[in-house]
Amino acid sequence: MSNIPIIRNPVPQEKAAAICAAVAAATSLPTDNESSRLAATRDASIFHEFLSDPQIHAPIYTLPRPLTVESVRAFIADHQKQREEGCGLLFLNFDDQGRIGGYSDICAWPEWAAGELGGAIHPDRQGQRRGSDGARQSFGWMFGHLGLDLICETASLDNHRTAHLLDGLGFQRMGEIVSKRDDGTTRPSLVWEITRAQWQEKNLLP
Repeated sequence: MSNIPIIRNPVPQEKAAAICAAVAAATSLPTDNESSRLAATRDASIFHEFLSDPQIHAPIYTLPRPLTVESVRAFIADHQKQREEGCGLLFLNFDDQGRIGGYSDICAWPEWAAGELGGAIHPDRQGQRRGSDGARQSFGWMFGHLGLDLICETASLDNHRTAHLLDGLGFQRMGEIVSKRDDGTTRPSLVWEITRAQWQEKNLLP
């Protein structure tokens, strides 16, 4: 979505290169049970099975349409290329039984030291602060490990769960945009952003 982030502060080439390198070197994301790893094309079938639940895929605008094993495999392959280029990551998070419990989709804009976190957790794992605690960990990792200065998030107008989460973590509402999918369909989205300094003020950096 080329209309985000809203705040665009160009950074020195050296900082942008360092962010690209950090993205390209990342292999896992902190989780409550340390079971995150990069998605591989061999995961297409199990990832598709996870995503097939409408409770999971319906609110997420960045997923491929139609949602098939092949489109999910291409989605994973595209993220592998993004990782090589230093601008994107796709992690699968597994539960204690080895099943996918969630996934994390990170987009980076190194030239602005900015990034976006997308993804979902299984409905069975929602509640009991798992969503907010996991998001807090991930955002802290993006600031600390990737070296970002800004995180930008979007959600549909009726996604009250995400709105409550982002408001609670101190993100600032930046207005509304029209999100466009690769197939040409559009959706109005709310935008939130938070800077490194704002995150630090809440003592959220590790």
